[in-house]
Amino acid sequence: MNQIDLRAMAKINLGLDVLGRQADGYHTVRMVMQTVYLYDEVRITRKKEPDIELVTNLPYLPSGEGNIAYKAAKLLRDEFNIEDGVRITLKKHIPVAAGLAGGSSNAAAVLFGMNRLFGLGLTMQELMDRGVTLGADVPYCIMRGTVLAEGIGERLSVLPPMPRCTVLIAKPPISVSTKTVYEALDSKEIEKHPDIDGIIRGLEQEDIRAIAGAMGNVLEDVTIPIHPVIADIKNEMTAAGALGAMMSGSGPTVFGLFENRADARNAQRKIREKALAKQVYVTNIHSVRRK
Repeated sequence: MNQIDLRAMAKINLGLDVLGRQADGYHTVRMVMQTVYLYDEVRITRKKEPDIELVTNLPYLPSGEGNIAYKAAKLLRDEFNIEDGVRITLKKHIPVAAGLAGGSSNAAAVLFGMNRLFGLGLTMQELMDRGVTLGADVPYCIMRGTVLAEGIGERLSVLPPMPRCTVLIAKPPISVSTKTVYEALDSKEIEKHPDIDGIIRGLEQEDIRAIAGAMGNVLEDVTIPIHPVIADIKNEMTAAGALGAMMSGSGPTVFGLFENRADARNAQRKIREKALAKQVYVTNIHSVRRK
């Protein structure tokens, strides 16, 4: 095998709670993560030249050590003394710096792909153990599906799969710094914590309305006052029939859960007409079959 093509899937947070901050600066969290069918295309090609080459369709993205996918390749090449080089081609579709774990998913795909390409024999858990050294979301992006994430996001427990529904994703044309959002959260008292257990009960009961009703993201209290367009998008989705709408991660992307695909299409059209977001996608939950 000299080449492998992979799909690096985006994620949304059905619930995101922050429980505290550790001495090392990392935050302890409790989150319900869900893969959605929006993905970057990742091609890894083995080559004789002993270097890592990374190219993307977005010229403003770093192509060296500043790219987490490059770091993932370097981590395995260094550990296993791999002499051959690799060419990594990223065709990005997931909005960048959007709270959808696009970069982490790229890194996860590179770890998975290089394991296959070079016959390293690493288990999923072994890949996840290496992934957490690159970023807290990388282990989840290797596992995928419906998962409870705890600790700094690296302690993962498989949950019952999310019921089928239509997902609308809208990323407004603004940038949000995750670091800044968490620092602002540290400076205030959290008044209301999301109902993570309520989301889990909804999953166990296969009740999409209960899941949507329990959704919550503690970081909204920080990000929305700075960027009110996030609330505007949420309101458009809810008005169009979303069972629930919420910011994913530290933002600024908003997602809505719909029972009716036509309602999602209608919300997509209104969000674009009102110029709230250009990157607006109608997609589905991505389920993972477990052995």
